[in-house]
Amino acid sequence: MDLIEHMLVAARAGQQLTPDDVVVALAANGKPLETLVRSAHGREIRPRTAGQRTFVEAINSHTLTFAIGPAGTGKTFLAVAMAVRALKERRVSRIVLSRPAVEAGEKLGFLPGDLQEKIDPYLRPLYDALDALLDVAAVAKAIEKGVIEVAPLAFMRGRTLSDAFVILDEAQNATREQIKMFITRLGEGSTMVVNGDITQIDLPHGASSGLPEVRTRFAGIDDIAVIELTETDVVRHPLITRILRAYDAK
Repeated sequence: MDLIEHMLVAARAGQQLTPDDVVVALAANGKPLETLVRSAHGREIRPRTAGQRTFVEAINSHTLTFAIGPAGTGKTFLAVAMAVRALKERRVSRIVLSRPAVEAGEKLGFLPGDLQEKIDPYLRPLYDALDALLDVAAVAKAIEKGVIEVAPLAFMRGRTLSDAFVILDEAQNATREQIKMFITRLGEGSTMVVNGDITQIDLPHGASSGLPEVRTRFAGIDDIAVIELTETDVVRHPLITRILRAYDAK
């Protein structure tokens, strides 16, 4: 079936096609378009660039996937979308989302409140992704029941995460030892995604990120994928791509 036929089938099935869909389908040699999940407001979520499609396909076919790329390439959102899809399809029984609690170049000082209130600012982007995909009340209920867990990286130590879709976001702010600790939490029946942007490392002086080395450390290992997204995969405001190019210029 050629590209036009695929597009017609998708349209007849009720999918809302966009120019991005045509570009992605062309890059994928006319492979069928696939909606990953629908947002809380009914918007169809699917890859919008060739790189994003490669990322999604890697998650589908590997137990552990690393995604390295700049801001705006959809690493977090697509990973969470895939987690929500897996949960809805009952391929996993829970979602575990984690981030290092590292300040982005500024000292926030003492934060008032209990432990949860102190760590929530670091985890807010993960909640934002969940809220965009699920009804806010449904997210709260799932968290209360333990079906969805959002926790700092430090809380992962000593655990085994089985029958779960597990995501480590902002992994550029994790050291080699922390990444090793996290990925060895992988349990039976689980899928794991580790995301990060190696151009935005906020670790304190003397600490080194463990994310850059995964490109060589895990090269060629079966069931592990390392995907590199680029500025061509940026799907935020078009100005973001020009900003990234300006920072990359010599």
